Amino acid sequence: MPGGLVALLDDISVIARVAAASIDDVGVAVGKAGTKAAGVVIDDAAVTPSYVTGLHPSRELPIIAKIAQGSLKNKLLFLLPGALLLSWLLPQAITYILILGGSYLAFEGAEKVLEKLGGEKHGKTLEDAIDDPAKFEQERIAGAIRTDLILSAEIMAIALNEVATQTDSFWTRAIALAAVGIAITAIVYGAVALIVKMDDVGLHMTERASTSAQAIGRALLKAMPILLTALSLIGTIAMLWVGGGIVLHGLHELNLHAPSDLAHGAQHAVEEATGAFAGVAGWLTYAAISALVGLALGMLIVFVMHKVLRMGHGVGKEAEAH
Repeated sequence: MPGGLVALLDDISVIARVAAASIDDVGVAVGKAGTKAAGVVIDDAAVTPSYVTGLHPSRELPIIAKIAQGSLKNKLLFLLPGALLLSWLLPQAITYILILGGSYLAFEGAEKVLEKLGGEKHGKTLEDAIDDPAKFEQERIAGAIRTDLILSAEIMAIALNEVATQTDSFWTRAIALAAVGIAITAIVYGAVALIVKMDDVGLHMTERASTSAQAIGRALLKAMPILLTALSLIGTIAMLWVGGGIVLHGLHELNLHAPSDLAHGAQHAVEEATGAFAGVAGWLTYAAISALVGLALGMLIVFVMHKVLRMGHGVGKEAEAH
């Protein structure tokens, strides 16, 4: 009996070690996947506040909550099973999907750059009169969830590509992808909720008796427009940087090494020339080259989409006419 108990305890300890190792694998995979997807996450956080712009403050948090729920459904019910099935049946397709996603991010980033430079806007504006607030709110939520599906697909593809290099275990991949999806959704929409309510908090603090609270409240109110502008700029740069980097890496995976080799060659040259600042300077160099690649690719796609295929042409003018 003692021998059987010892054997049982030994088996339990083995199982515990295996489970701990699996959890550690999941943690490593989640961390690396989350880091790779950071640029897309920044863009997601920068884009989402626009979906509650112009609506009553009492509806901001409920709308964000509904968008967050839709985002979780996108990731866990649609994208997660699809990603796992793809990694099982056709893993080589992941690289092509990443390149398509990177090209889309480059296109979106380049379009935003052109709009900021005075180019034609492609999409609905917020100046139209709202005749049916409930319908408008539902349309806004649906549009946000559609946009989230595209961004989430790219996040999950990046995460899957990273997780696939860390482990061959189906369940470790599944748990890691689910963890990435849940964590990113919580971070993005938690940050968005704080951002959109910052002005309300600031206004409330200006009404307090304390002069220090009033000063903080006024600072928050002044910071809000600056923060939204900064988020928009950071989001645009992130899309170009991440999109270009994904395309460079994807081409390298497809044995088209020249673009990636040139970028890495410039990175290494800067690292050798900057001494103690080599790590930061090299990373910034590669990020800048990736952003320029993304901008060039995005401009090309914008030209083809709007000038050659005439897709989305004139939408901005029609919206402004209202």
